[in-house]
Amino acid sequence: MARNALRPVVKLRSTAGTGYTYVTRKNRRNDPDRLELRKYDPVAGRHVAFREER
Repeated sequence: MARNALRPVVKLRSTAGTGYTYVTRKNRRNDPDRLELRKYDPVAGRHVAFREER
């Protein structure tokens, strides 16, 4: 499976300041802006917003 620029790998960093990250892929055509998802942060022990970092 070819990896291309249309669906790059992005890091999602916790906004809680714990430094915890998730790694995922996104479709640039559907989501041209930075992603923000609410996911579980095991360091904080709760769901927080995770923002894409470049």
